[in-house]
Amino acid sequence: MPRHLLLRLQAPLIAFGGETIDNFGVIRDFPALSMITGLFANALGWRREDCVFHDRLQNRLLLGTRLNTPIPRLREYQTAQLFEKDQGWTTYGEPEGRASSPSYSMQGDGRKSLTWQRYRDYHASLDVLLAVRLNPAEESPTLDDLAAALDHPARPLFIGRKTCLPSTRIFAGWQEADNVLQALQIAHLPEIDGAQSLRMQWPDGEGNLAGDRLIDLCDERNWASGVHGGWRPVREGSFTPQGVQI
Repeated sequence: MPRHLLLRLQAPLIAFGGETIDNFGVIRDFPALSMITGLFANALGWRREDCVFHDRLQNRLLLGTRLNTPIPRLREYQTAQLFEKDQGWTTYGEPEGRASSPSYSMQGDGRKSLTWQRYRDYHASLDVLLAVRLNPAEESPTLDDLAAALDHPARPLFIGRKTCLPSTRIFAGWQEADNVLQALQIAHLPEIDGAQSLRMQWPDGEGNLAGDRLIDLCDERNWASGVHGGWRPVREGSFTPQGVQI
């Protein structure tokens, strides 16, 4: 029976980022495959330019998610005053400026500036369980390598955005199961009120649930170009645990 690595994502704020639209940083209900790839890569100490390593790990990951709590959302409003001809450093190591624009207003000191606005969504007080398997299992890094890296990461870990620091240990143990869905269903449950229905997402081909739905999801990153593309089939559904000791 295959072994699955369990991860527990808990934090006051979590961001399962989606497609940014203009100045809105939206979030998904479930973590993207690319986000979990990046979490493991950060723990392993890989650099952003290690594209081959990232792509290979992402291709091997079989990822399932169970939401142990509802999804309360919080929207943060951010502002910054930017002056004309200001420059800032970018992730690729080169300064970048902004073009002149009628949007800039004259200030009392003779400089022109504008107010930059952004909206960032977060999940508040979320509790999430992940079940992960690798295919092929024996290739490096193995599940044991990933588990060790989560407990002794090369760099500080965060959940989606750098401000989203985990409030508990991420490595949550092991679960033997026939497939990812079964691992999510039988893994140790948190303390919940009554027989709560739990939402889940898992790869197509890794189990079926009555009433589930099949969707195509774009959550894989091309680590060389830095953009997302392609589609993978996943299933989403809910189940109510019965006869479990809470």
